[in-house]
Amino acid sequence: MGEESPAGQRGSHPRHALAPLLNAPVRLSVVAALASVEKAEFGFVRDLVEVTDSVLSKQVSALEEAGWVAVDKGRVGRRPRTWLSLTAEGRAVYQRHLAALRAIAAG
Repeated sequence: MGEESPAGQRGSHPRHALAPLLNAPVRLSVVAALASVEKAEFGFVRDLVEVTDSVLSKQVSALEEAGWVAVDKGRVGRRPRTWLSLTAEGRAVYQRHLAALRAIAAG
């Protein structure tokens, strides 16, 4: 995950703890939105993050492929619904990412 120094050792700068997948603003926003809830309906996250269905779907697919977001489909009455939630790994990665950002900002 981190860059190596010329001597082959991983650097100690906090940026090495950043999750590259979360460097995209929409993906970071989605994970941040899901971090404070057990699960959220797709449309709620879409509106909160202010993106289109297709943009959210694409970003959620990348997060799901990484194993950081779980997607559950079901129905409410006759209407299909999709719920999103962070996996345990997704929560851990998000917490490490935030800690690295704080460390970078602290200088």
